[in-house]
Formats: sequence, C-alpha cells, structure tokens
Amino acid sequence: MTAEDAGSSSWEETYDLLCELEQHPLDINRVTREQLEELPFLSAQQIEGIMEYLWRYGRMESLSELQMVRQLDYAQRRLLTFFIYIDETETDNDRQKVPKAKDIMKYGHSELVASVKVPLYERKGDREGYLGPPYRHWLRYQFNYGSQVKAGIVGAQDAGEPFFANQNKWGYDYYSLYLQLRNVGRIESMVVGNYRVSMGMGLVMNNSFSLGKVAMLQNLGRATYSVRAHSSRSAGALRGLAATVDMGKGLKLTAFASYMFADATLNKDGTAATILDTDYHRTETEMNKKHNLNIMKTGGSLRYDDHGIHLGLNALYTHLDRKLKPNTSVLYRKHYPQGSDFTNMSLDYGYATHKVALNGETAIDRKGHLATINTLSLQINDVISMMALQRFYSYAYASLDAQSYSDGGKVQNESGIYVGLSWKPYPTINLTAYTDYAWFAWAKYQVSQSSYSWDNLVQVSWQKRLWLINARYRLRLRQHDNTEKTVLVNRWEHRMRASADYAVKQGLGGRLQADGYQSNGDKGLMVSGSMSLTHKWLRLNGGVGYFHTDNYDSRLYLYEQGPLYTYSMTQFYGEGIRYWLMVRANIRKKLMFTLKGGVTNYFDRNTIGSGYQQVDKSSLTDIDVQVRCKL
Repeated sequence: MTAEDAGSSSWEETYDLLCELEQHPLDINRVTREQLEELPFLSAQQIEGIMEYLWRYGRMESLSELQMVRQLDYAQRRLLTFFIYIDETETDNDRQKVPKAKDIMKYGHSELVASVKVPLYERKGDREGYLGPPYRHWLRYQFNYGSQVKAGIVGAQDAGEPFFANQNKWGYDYYSLYLQLRNVGRIESMVVGNYRVSMGMGLVMNNSFSLGKVAMLQNLGRATYSVRAHSSRSAGALRGLAATVDMGKGLKLTAFASYMFADATLNKDGTAATILDTDYHRTETEMNKKHNLNIMKTGGSLRYDDHGIHLGLNALYTHLDRKLKPNTSVLYRKHYPQGSDFTNMSLDYGYATHKVALNGETAIDRKGHLATINTLSLQINDVISMMALQRFYSYAYASLDAQSYSDGGKVQNESGIYVGLSWKPYPTINLTAYTDYAWFAWAKYQVSQSSYSWDNLVQVSWQKRLWLINARYRLRLRQHDNTEKTVLVNRWEHRMRASADYAVKQGLGGRLQADGYQSNGDKGLMVSGSMSLTHKWLRLNGGVGYFHTDNYDSRLYLYEQGPLYTYSMTQFYGEGIRYWLMVRANIRKKLMFTLKGGVTNYFDRNTIGSGYQQVDKSSLTDIDVQVRCKL
C-alpha cells in the first residue's frame, strides 16, 4: 500500500470488508464469481482459474487443492485460506434451496461486538464547542446462517457527538440496518437496508472499495460486480433495496433503488454548495448540516458472462431535492457537478483466459461527456505478468458516485497511461514495478493551468520459510503553482521503505521497518518495530516507532494492529515517538476481550492539533476496549 492509498477513506472500507470476510469466510465449493471478485488481491485470471477448477473437478475436499490452480502463487494461496473454508455438511444441491425458518433459527449464529475509544486527554472542543462526550464508541449485532443469510444493525458515535440528545434522540449518531440473502434460487444476492454496489470498473457506480496503484497491479485491472450489505461504520452507503438475479444462459441482472439523507453545506438561496462525506456532527455548525439534503438513486446493470467473455450495460439516475450549486468562480471548480438530476450510463467489456485478460469501461453523463478506462494484462509465463492501463476522463464528466483508478482522486479531468510488471526470477524473490503518467487538461487545486504528474515504484521482496524481507522505492513528480501563479514548479518526491518480518510457528512474530522521505529539501525518517505472541487463548501485540520529519509535507505513515473492524493507519510529522500494546483474550470460544493502549509523545511542540481538536499537551494517550460475544 502506498502512502496516498493508506490515507484514503476507501481503504478503510476495504479493510472493513476483509475483516468481515475473515470472520465469516466463504465456502469455496459454493462461492460465486462475484464473491471472489470482492477479494481485491485476486486477478481476473486467478478467479477464472479457480472457477474452472471447480467446474472441471467438482468439490474441493481440502484447501491444499489450491496448489492445483496454477494461477495462484504461494503468497496468494496462503492469503486466500483466511477467507475461505470447506463445509463438509452441505452438498452442491443445497445452494439453490430456500432455507427453512426452523433451520435458520436452529443453525444460525449471532455475534455482538461493542467497542469504545477513551482519550486520556482533553481537546479544546471538549471544554467548549462539542455537543457530546469525548468518547468514540460503536455497537454491532449480526446474525449469520452460513453464507445465505446475514442480518444486523450497527450504531456508531464519533467523539464529541451527542448521545440521546440534540438531533440524536434515538441514541447513536449513525445507524446501519441490513438483511442480505445469497444464493437462494436464482437470487444471487439481495439486500434490504443499507448496502453497497459496484459495477464494472467504477465509472458509473462504485461505493465499495478502491483500486490503488499497487492493488491494481495485484488484481491486474479486473472489473467487479457486487451487491453487499453495508455492515461497517463508514459513510457513503445506499439505503433501500438491491438485488442481483441469475437469469440463466450467462445473463445476470442487478437493480437497486435508494433514498437517503446526506449532509450538505447550503448557499444563502437554499441550494447545496457541497455534499459532505465527513459524517461529523460534533458542533452546532456541523449538526446544522446534518441530513439537509435528500438523495434518490436508482439504476442497475445487465451483464453477460460466458466462456471468459463479459459484456455489461450499466446505468444510474440520481435526483437531489436541492440543486447542487458549487462556487464555480474559482477556476478549478468550474466543472464540478451541478444541478438536481444526474444520469450516467456505461458499457463495460472484457475477455479473460489463463494468459490474457482485457477489461474496460466507457461511460457518458447526461450531457455526453466521456470517461473511459481500459486494461490489458498478460501472464507471459509462471514468473512474469504485465499490465497496461489507459484512462481518459473528460474535465467536464459529471458523476457523484464514480470511483475508479486515478492519480488525481477523481473520475474527472485526467488522462494517462499506467504500465506494471510483476517478475518472480526465483521462487523466493518477487519484483514489482510500475510507472504511471497522468495529464490534467484543466486546472486543479493549487494548479491554475494544465499540468501532469509522473509516478514510479520498484519493490523487491524475498520470502523463505519464516522470513519476509521487503524493499520499496517510489519516485513521484507533481506540479504546482509558484507564488505568483505564473509558472508551474516541479516537486520531486522520494519515498523509501525497508522491512523484515519473522514468524515462528509457535505464535511468535516480529517486524522491523524503516521509512524515508525526501523532496526539495524536506526530509522525513521513521523507524518502527512490532511483535506478536499467541499462546492458546491469549494474544499480545505491541509496537514502537520513532519519527522525525521537517514538516507536514514530509509526513510518514504507520500501521498498527487494532481491535476487530478497526482500521489503524496513522500519519506522523514533526519529531516524536509512538508506542502501543494490545491484549486479546478468547474465553471459552464465545467471548473475546480486547484492550489496547497507545501513546504518542511529541518532542517538538507543547500543543497538538488546531481548532476544536487542539490538545494543550505534548502527548496523546488513548485506550481501546472491545468485547465480542458469540451467541
């Protein structure tokens, strides 16, 4: 994961999805192509290889049979085992049966998870400004019957938001309710409540997970189709009804309808200046923006998939009850989406064999503006694979739900070429590299004219038995205005990372990592280490990291383990040290208790943060407590 990918909110959604799949794995003998597409580390060729193996040889009796799928290497086979299992009690014929109510109640399993984050410091907003207590907490109840039935409710509260007060009279600031059925008759997936949808390569609709540059090389630019329940705390889900139906003969139909509230900043005339996705309601100002915009969305896709060929027709219609009217007097906002009604349509296409995969999507908005993305990947032999990606997103293309591969973060105002290589010269060595050139025809934030960027990465990893050693170097060119906004200035960024992982079968593991940054005189360095120990019902995790950077631009990122369904990738700048310890205890296989404490000490400041988030101390200490009970 690159630094920019790490900081994106879409990676948090991807992390939640993978946590959910790890806790409730898929039966490999009943899995669908769409379910495998939810795993971002699998390519189209690998999914095709797994599906062909199941079609040709029937049920897998052991996960060791994954070695027979030639498209999977050792690392992917090992990773895949965390998300799949073999159900010995069911047959292939059970897939199409409608589950009986008495079986659901008898054999279903429930899970209740409660989590709270307690800060041992006071923010300025805690004294004056915030409407609620300083604790972040959430609660989730979920019921599962195999992979066919999933139902649950999530309630979440950010620190500073009112609880059973103000506009949150029903308790939590955020709720998500959902019921999902899978593989019932011709219904491949149906969700009532909160859900997420992805179609094609995301030029029309993708509010599921993102495609970063390294992840793009891993899955070789494949398309995804999924309708799944939204069981996490992140914002951006749809609310209503969605279903995918297998119509036979390779045809599948997906349809959805959604009506929900959204936060927005309003203009004086009552129109919406911006649609907000922060989902914070801590102050009176933020609370006044809560749910003051109603959004109706409806659409779907018709897809044909057979013998490695797929064609899909996708459509989305969006209606806002307030007209979207951003401030277009600023040059880079001139082509921001405007109006009350938005229509997007696309055709996506692809062809996949064991050696070659072609995927693409071409979309238009209601005014005929174009967006297209196309990928070609080649599995030259067992050790070399390559991928090329081309995209063109018109600077006037308007979509509120598009999310696909891009350097600038939007499906708008970008065209470019990406070329990636994965080479395994020896069984223990893997080389990954890419280069990506992007051109921006219109102005961007802090760039008042046409510009370009160039991004390059080389990564080498060595893995043998209990050791994994990795080295990465990234060189990136970005352009921005000079002080007078007369010419563009090139900014070259260098990022380096070296890491060594060691794992012992008895449950002891460790990691050492060094990160570096250099750009136009700005420098940053971080050295970190972590250890884990598992013994029967007890697991310990801990880590420490020292960082020293010149400024915010040279910030560095550190990942650390956390409680279930909690994504923890934090950025650091300045000088200081971060250390943490987590204890997880499994009690009689039904109850799991997690306690984590983390401290960040800064050596170069007496206050941390700004505004309502300002803390008048040089250190931050947080305590996380989580309890999971299987009923």
